Amino acid sequence: MLISISLFSCTGISDSKPEKTRQTIVSINGEKFLINGQPTYKGRTWQGYPIEGLLMNSRMVQGIFDDINPKTAWQWEYPDTQIWDADRNTNEFIKAMDDWYSKGLLAFTINLQGGSPKGYGNEGWINSAIDPKGELRPEYMARLEKIIDRADEKGMVVILGIFYFGQDEFMENEAAIVNGVNNTAEWLFNKKYRNVIIEVNNECDVKDWDYEIFKPQRIHELINLVKSKSKDDYPFLVGTSFGGGTIPTENVIKNSDFILIHGNGIENPQDISQLVNQTKKVDGYRPMPILFNEDDHFDFDKPMNNFVEAVKAYASWGYFDYRLKGETSFDEGYQSVPVNWGISSERKKGFFNKLEEITGGLK
Repeated sequence: MLISISLFSCTGISDSKPEKTRQTIVSINGEKFLINGQPTYKGRTWQGYPIEGLLMNSRMVQGIFDDINPKTAWQWEYPDTQIWDADRNTNEFIKAMDDWYSKGLLAFTINLQGGSPKGYGNEGWINSAIDPKGELRPEYMARLEKIIDRADEKGMVVILGIFYFGQDEFMENEAAIVNGVNNTAEWLFNKKYRNVIIEVNNECDVKDWDYEIFKPQRIHELINLVKSKSKDDYPFLVGTSFGGGTIPTENVIKNSDFILIHGNGIENPQDISQLVNQTKKVDGYRPMPILFNEDDHFDFDKPMNNFVEAVKAYASWGYFDYRLKGETSFDEGYQSVPVNWGISSERKKGFFNKLEEITGGLK
């Protein structure tokens, strides 16, 4: 059995390629997302509810996945080749983007430290574009560049997560974390991307974070670090997310450009609208987009589900799919590695068909 394993530590990113002309600029006007100055899904309504300005998305965090721990890397082999291949994973991600877009998907979340390749939990694997000192690993960033380039060509927005719990413990200290944020921002500026919004870390309120700067009381420090960066009068839009059903804290709302909330754990779809309404009551809220970028609830064939209720509350919604307990098919899930990035299962088809119904699809 063969496994492709990247080197554990690399530093420095070489930018020797000719500069590309960028095509996609994401911005915000009040509660609406705009692409190239126009509201998303311009003029679109669904069952009387406005869709214009929303940013429908899916959690696709493993697009640049690799495991540089040889003790765990054997787990991710493809069923057809019995080999794990990080480049194949990225190439198949890029190939699938046309189908996602045609169904109405305008954004996806991808993370420099991925997410649990088994859906939830961490068992020693090392998947990080950021090394322990906060330097960027070139092989990961090369894969990310290919993905963001294609999204830019298609007019799609990348929700770029920087840190993920389960991987943050490999950082040496807070100085390395700050270095990682600085290097990420600098890389994005050097590539002249304008189709990226930033999620500093995933679910800042969960107990698994090892450093205080990642937790709700201090995470605004990293949000403001990103906001302090600007080149050519362009700052990146930035926020951070909270665990399922959690109302964001005042300091995060005050310092963010948009609000990220999660629907995991919300079994009653009507509670989705309550979460949105309660979020709007937090001190510091002003008209700004509210965006679910993770929700592992489905029921897309039912008249009431979390997706529909988010739309009714005028909040963007993000699909989170992984292989559920007992599922072994390669076709299931977008977070479980190896990933079939196609619309390859009944659950995926249910989401994308509902997405097309609500958004009208995209040409």
